[in-house]
Amino acid sequence: MESLALKAQSVLRLFSLEGKVALVTGGGKGLGEAMAYALAGAGAHVAVAGKTFANVERVAREISAMGRHSLAIEVEVRDKQQVEKMVAQVMEEFGRLDILINNAGFADVKPITEFPLELWEYIMDVNAKGTFLCSQEAAKVMLKQKKGKIINISSLQGSVGRPKDPAYAASKAAVNLMTMSMACEWGKEGICVNAIAPTWCWTDLTAPHLQKEKFYQALQKRIPQGRAGNREDLFGIVVFLASDASDFINGAIIPVDGGAIACDGFPEVEDSGE
Repeated sequence: MESLALKAQSVLRLFSLEGKVALVTGGGKGLGEAMAYALAGAGAHVAVAGKTFANVERVAREISAMGRHSLAIEVEVRDKQQVEKMVAQVMEEFGRLDILINNAGFADVKPITEFPLELWEYIMDVNAKGTFLCSQEAAKVMLKQKKGKIINISSLQGSVGRPKDPAYAASKAAVNLMTMSMACEWGKEGICVNAIAPTWCWTDLTAPHLQKEKFYQALQKRIPQGRAGNREDLFGIVVFLASDASDFINGAIIPVDGGAIACDGFPEVEDSGE
């Protein structure tokens, strides 16, 4: 029997994604773009999907320049037929699908009594229904392969509420429980389903809020590490969850938040002394 010490000599190979095929939804910008590059950097070929073809095509070109095979796909994740076509395109191009990153999402806030039903439905459809449809279709492939990694992008807001947010927080809570249910059902078939729950990260969409001094100072106080996240803060966790190194992690909701979820938000109590 091979000793643990001998096995450990090749431990870094567990994190390699060489030869794997990944599909990233919402991959044309923001966190999705960052994760697509990270997967390619670890060796994966990456299909980049999103609503705006020009964006996903640009990211696919960058990945190709990294020496990986890439494919740009225009998709509306709320539409079952388009999702089915997306996965079919991946299979036609690559012949397999090892990793799905469900990143497509949308957020908006308004006073709850004035929150339009159409907006609530749209947010729930993109974030929850889209995650369901993409996972369902990808799992059909992965079940045949007896192996796969599905990584859902949740949020800190999936565990805590906030004012003016009856939809985004609820949709991410739904993503969390879908993650757990999928893990329960598909774990025995070799599919691991986990979620990443970031706090506020710097992207083109969040920058207008984070650049407001009062808001950012309040955020800093809430996060033990004293800053908002950067897109590259997701590099390590997404590669880990996509790799063989995480084969016994299933149904987890992993915060990437500088410790924010670990704190209750109350101010530090002064030492009363002797």
